[in-house]
Amino acid sequence: MSEETPRKEYLDATYDMFLGSIMGEKSEYDRFLEWVHDVEDDDAFPFETCRVGAQRPQVSMRRTSGELLDVINMSSYNYLGFGYHPDVIEAAKEALDLYGLGAASSPVHSGGFEVHRKLERTLVDFMGLDGRSASVFSSGYGVNTGVISALMRRRHHIVLDRAAHMSILEGAQLAGSKLHYFEHNDVDQLREILKEIQSKKKRRVLVCTEGVFSADGDFGNLRGIVEAAKEYDAMTLVDEAHSFLVAGENGRGVAEAHGVLEDVDLYVTTFSKALGGVGGAVIASEEMARYINWYAKCRMFSCAIDPAVTAGVTKALELGGSSIGDERRKRVKSNAMKLREMLASDVDLGVSESWIVTVNYGDEERTIPLLDALQRKGLDASVLQFPAVPVGESRIRLFVTSEHTDDQLRKAADIIIAAANEIGFSTRSS
Repeated sequence: MSEETPRKEYLDATYDMFLGSIMGEKSEYDRFLEWVHDVEDDDAFPFETCRVGAQRPQVSMRRTSGELLDVINMSSYNYLGFGYHPDVIEAAKEALDLYGLGAASSPVHSGGFEVHRKLERTLVDFMGLDGRSASVFSSGYGVNTGVISALMRRRHHIVLDRAAHMSILEGAQLAGSKLHYFEHNDVDQLREILKEIQSKKKRRVLVCTEGVFSADGDFGNLRGIVEAAKEYDAMTLVDEAHSFLVAGENGRGVAEAHGVLEDVDLYVTTFSKALGGVGGAVIASEEMARYINWYAKCRMFSCAIDPAVTAGVTKALELGGSSIGDERRKRVKSNAMKLREMLASDVDLGVSESWIVTVNYGDEERTIPLLDALQRKGLDASVLQFPAVPVGESRIRLFVTSEHTDDQLRKAADIIIAAANEIGFSTRSS
């Protein structure tokens, strides 16, 4: 910003600033609302937008000001476009007619329908994991918090990749187990931690990692991590939320691609990414899945996932296992590669390897003007800033789908590059 331009105070704000109150000062919600209103008064608030239609590659969105913008949609993760596929919608409509709007009970009481059992069987069959069972949750976030807190206790040990999702961390905190962290994908450090744990009195140990890490768009080192865990008799939980149905020859995730699918003890996925719905599941041994059904509190004391979404997700899973899924898996990977090639010479793409293409823009103070500019130029993207990522490492995330066209990819790249030049992060060393 030039010296002549008064600095907007709201540019310094980060998410963690409003998480607690200090005695004698304004409450956290008063301070937060002041900040929101300051940005809205400047007509620059780019968050909490409402879609006017399905999550397609091109969408209309309404900002909190009421302004309607037509944008290329790269902020939602409907990776294979199944969220609006006509067969998926028809399956959901049929289930709505048969079962009604909601489950109206916990899945272990009267909230279980035949459509839920069909989804569980379809998941296990799709994964090719005979002898396993699936436990379905009403949210993907709830899978990690519920499963980890159900299986682990205070005397146990949980070992986390430092880049693991917040749902994994919160599940570990709920369990009350002893927490250990290894640097991202660092198998040697993981082995040192596991060796130290097992040198003491033998306890249950759970190692948690992911297939694709959503902040950086890189792959988990699943082969090395799973092999190290087995070496020290530890269980593994792999969250394939952003890789299920996309990675691997058959869409079974990075675990399939790395050849360790059958060695993963707790395979977690969500229905809100490539399946285009909502909810999630864990695939585990029959004994473990049955136990989780009863002792994952967020499942036991929540309403079961609604039948229409369940049927739609099941149909999307069937499509994902067909030639349609094969074609769309190839296309999403090709689209991501094309977008990276379009951007590579102008911006810093970080370590992204997947269909989550990242663009590093550095300083947190750029977040609001950057996202505001992108939307007004015709692109909606996702941004991460501190404390979600380290200070000075803010980034744009572009969620590429199989349904984006070459023209949309080119336009998105042009918008990113133009914004980078205007706001000042166009060099790779920014």
